[in-house]
Amino acid sequence: MPLVPSPTAVPPEVSVVIPCLNEAETIAVCVAKARAAMDAHGIRGEVIVSDNGSADGSRTLAADAGARVVHAPRRGYGAALQVGIAAARGRYVIMGDADDSYDFTEVPAFVERLREGFDLVQGCRLPPGRGRVLRGAMPALHRWLGNPALTAIARRFFASPLNDVYCGLRGFRRERMLTLDLRSKGMEFAAEMVMKASLAGFSMAEIPITLYPDGRTAHPPHLNTFRDGWKTLRLFLVYSPRWVFTYPAFALMGAGAAAFALGLLGVRVGSVHLEAHTLLVGSLALLVGYQALIFGVAARAFAAREGLLPHSKRIARLTRRRWVETGIVLGGALGVLGLSLLAVAGLQWRAVGFGNLDYAVSMRWVIPATLCIAAGAQTVFATFLLALFATAPGDGASGGAA
Repeated sequence: MPLVPSPTAVPPEVSVVIPCLNEAETIAVCVAKARAAMDAHGIRGEVIVSDNGSADGSRTLAADAGARVVHAPRRGYGAALQVGIAAARGRYVIMGDADDSYDFTEVPAFVERLREGFDLVQGCRLPPGRGRVLRGAMPALHRWLGNPALTAIARRFFASPLNDVYCGLRGFRRERMLTLDLRSKGMEFAAEMVMKASLAGFSMAEIPITLYPDGRTAHPPHLNTFRDGWKTLRLFLVYSPRWVFTYPAFALMGAGAAAFALGLLGVRVGSVHLEAHTLLVGSLALLVGYQALIFGVAARAFAAREGLLPHSKRIARLTRRRWVETGIVLGGALGVLGLSLLAVAGLQWRAVGFGNLDYAVSMRWVIPATLCIAAGAQTVFATFLLALFATAPGDGASGGAA
């Protein structure tokens, strides 16, 4: 039977949370190590096993070892941890896997750093953080490519100071962590925690740890290399409008502007003559880049509105209602310019009796014209889209049909 805390009992300082799915071989060892480590260091703590539907007696073994067992109805590493963290009563939470690959006797070291005031204390298994991986404890693909690559992306995209974003042994202040609204249900939960904590400005420390070989023999690890690796990469990209939209947009627009100018001027480079085709390709790059830039601003505004990313003053200025009028004026001006250029091309066509045109000449008017018209239309549409993010939930009229 699970241990049920007395409502009058003094709440623990530390809650050790262990997700579990058919871990009968190792769960009791993990619980015993955590409890023994806390007892030896005088830490008032509890061990919570968040069970994901085990059918091998793991729940009973965990309870017999001294854990409080809670049921996580939805399958998934992240889903189980969310239930366990929600059930925790401690000020600090230490989470770790149930396969005995992490040494729970190291819990006091994490507690010590949390007491110093850090919001998140991360274990590090990799050499950059002075960690150790014992022989057979981690597949070579994970050790030398997957984990270092995902960690490098997190450090670059989100300014994370950590050297091992996927390490599952970590501690944090429970109340601070709950403010992050973590949503991932799978293995990417660990990476989401680091990503959002970095964006929120959490104070972080890192502890070198040793990763031991998986203690289980009855079934393989729950981690799927390519599926879970892709989910983490996708998560990083979804939360990085700057890298997915903005930076590619500026690169496209820069290259497009260069090609556009060279094609418009008909520049010759040796035997190469840059003509209307170069102008057309440059126009395409400019238009796609501009559209990506709009998507980037809209994505960032939406993410801030929904609490997925921190508030941005720069984006907030772009979503104020007065920008609707500004966008209409700018878009309208681009449209008028485009129509004017088309009118010039039309006059050229009339001059030849609406017959055949010299495309090398006429396309230098038509292509810029279509670019201006398309960009103007996108500007007007984008300002109305961004205006939606300037309206707080509940503002405006209600009951209208969509």
